[in-house]
Amino acid sequence: MDGGYNPRTVEEVFRDFKGRRAGLIKALTTDVEDFYQQCDPEKENLCLYGFPSEHWEVNLPAEEVPPELPEPALGINFARDGMQEKDWLSLVAVHSDAWLLAVAFYFGARFGFDKADRKRLFSMINDLPTVFEVVTGAAKKQQKEKSSAPNHSSSKPKSNSKMGKYSKSQPKDEEEVLDGEDEEEHGDTLCGACGENYASDEFWICCDMCEKWFHGKCVKITPARAEHIKQYKCPSCSNKRPRT
Repeated sequence: MDGGYNPRTVEEVFRDFKGRRAGLIKALTTDVEDFYQQCDPEKENLCLYGFPSEHWEVNLPAEEVPPELPEPALGINFARDGMQEKDWLSLVAVHSDAWLLAVAFYFGARFGFDKADRKRLFSMINDLPTVFEVVTGAAKKQQKEKSSAPNHSSSKPKSNSKMGKYSKSQPKDEEEVLDGEDEEEHGDTLCGACGENYASDEFWICCDMCEKWFHGKCVKITPARAEHIKQYKCPSCSNKRPRT
């Protein structure tokens, strides 16, 4: 399903892992409404695929036996209507984590990674929150607990709730101080879409409903557009169906 793409070094396999992971996280967070609709229980056995390009796809499993790559969990659509939505998404997330590891170490075995390479690959992967942790919010909770040392500031700057980056038009000395504080306060904050850490040189925006932070690029919001948004709702909050 990946058009013969074969990463051969530890760095290439990790890049492949991050791309697939980002695609799966999008399916289960920012694109969740579309993902939910595609997982129709009336259809045949469906799988959720993540690709190195950070895209995702719901499709039938590969026909070739054995498949070119390890396959994701089969039949994720059948359980959709028999569970609470958040529990179903969590289940898909767990199976997605298992699939990501299987694919990464399949490449490692195929291209002869030795003990040191496998250990380095796992260490790089282990530094990222799992798909399950991002989807359930556990990653955010862990980061909050990690940074729970006494701090006079809130984890989110109330004076600038929409913008996760200070204006570059400030005087240099003041800018350096603010950037330092910004980095210290938000260094452990994770993007609600891709699960990556906060970086002071990127534009971030906070959802006024769920209070999760997002890279502007992940939710397609620019700093200029954010200036005109009175109340920002992330894609997940915007697409939430009313309770029946």
